[in-house]
This record gives sequence, C-alpha cells and structure tokens, in this order.
Amino acid sequence: MNPESQSVSWIRVLRSRMHHLWALKFTGSVVMVWAFFYAYLWILRHPSVPALAMPLTVVDRWVGFAPWSIWIYFSLWPYVIILPAFYAGFRQLLVYLTGALLISGVGMSIFYFSPTAVPAERVANRAQHPGFDLLEGVDATGNACPSLHVAFAVYTALGMRRVLREIGAPAGAQHFNLLWGGAIALSTLTTGQHVFLDLIAGGALAALTAVPVFDLLHRRTPEGENQAAPCPGKPPRAQGG
Repeated sequence: MNPESQSVSWIRVLRSRMHHLWALKFTGSVVMVWAFFYAYLWILRHPSVPALAMPLTVVDRWVGFAPWSIWIYFSLWPYVIILPAFYAGFRQLLVYLTGALLISGVGMSIFYFSPTAVPAERVANRAQHPGFDLLEGVDATGNACPSLHVAFAVYTALGMRRVLREIGAPAGAQHFNLLWGGAIALSTLTTGQHVFLDLIAGGALAALTAVPVFDLLHRRTPEGENQAAPCPGKPPRAQGG
C-alpha cells in the first residue's frame, strides 16, 4: 500500500468508528465527565481529615512556572473524550470504562482517606495570568496525590497508542499522540497544579491499570481474531494462499 492510500485508509477507519454508536459515546462521555467532577469536587471540599502538603523535590525546583502551559493542561478533556470515540464496539467501550472507573475509584479513595495538597508556594500569584482564575475557581490545590490529571493523560495515551497501531496509523500520528499525553502530564508541573511525586503516582496508577485493561481489550482469540472487533470501516485483511 502506498503512503497516500495508507493515510486515506486509517483516517477512513477512524471516521467510521466515530460514527458507530456515536449517540452512546457522546452521551456516555458527558455523563462520565459530569459524574467525575461531581465526585471529585465533593471529595475536594469534604476530606475525612485535613490535607497534608506534598513535599517538593529537586525536580519541582528545576521545572519552572510556564503560565502559557495552562492551555495544554486544559487540553486533557478533549483528549480524554477522543479515545472512546475511536472504539469500534460496545465491548471495547465497556472495558475502557472499567479502567477509567478503577483509576477514579482508587484515586478518589486516596483523596478522601489520605488527602494531600500542593504547597502554597507553588500556587502563589498564579491568578494574575489568563486562565488561572478559572482553574483555581474549579480545581483548588487539594486532591494532589496521585494526580488524576496525569493518570488520565497516561491512560489515554496508552489506549490511543493501541488504537492507532491497530488501524495502521503512520508513525507521525502515533508520536504526536505520545507527545500530547506527555505534554499534558508535564503541564501539571509547569502550571504549579501538582508536584513531581503527584506526577509519578498518577503515572504509576495509570500504567498499572492500563496494562491489564488494554491487554483484555485487544486480546485475540486462538483463531487470531481481535476480540475488540468488529471494526467498522477497517479494510479486510489479505488472505494468505
């Protein structure tokens, strides 16, 4: 397949997948984001004990404050919503949702029973920069460790990587996906919203969840058929003779 045909092919697959079960995907994404923020903000305001300030590391002192990176930080939400839109069937959506609920459940349990917060020095004088008044009005400095922002960035990046490889997307698209996820994770430090230990804990939570979840989602049967199929719009494989 020449490069131009390959480009048209994988984009056509993604478009077809986005149209498949689109109403369920859209409604489910809206409901899940709403439910997540409802629980997240309730726990933020009602921790079981006072929050402890997270310690700073040499990495936190090395990574500077970059107010422009707040827009990368906010880009997590369209990034997270894109992934389930690219799944081909109900089973894939259910397995993906199981992982997302597991990450949320573990993270919020920690926030409630062992709450932590970002040190005050990390967030001093941020509100004067565009976008930070919105951030501080919605997401205060509590619910720090593990960073669920990082957890969902990593979870989405790993899931998107599997999808892009499955449909034969070019290396450029796969690298851009990992760059986007990595930039979101780094933005949690450059905005002062988290510290390095929050990032490590969030990344570990996502990785420990993603490996079994995405292995199950993309598992193949003994006959070699991907259990995550059907894949609407996916070109048929050439049969060997």
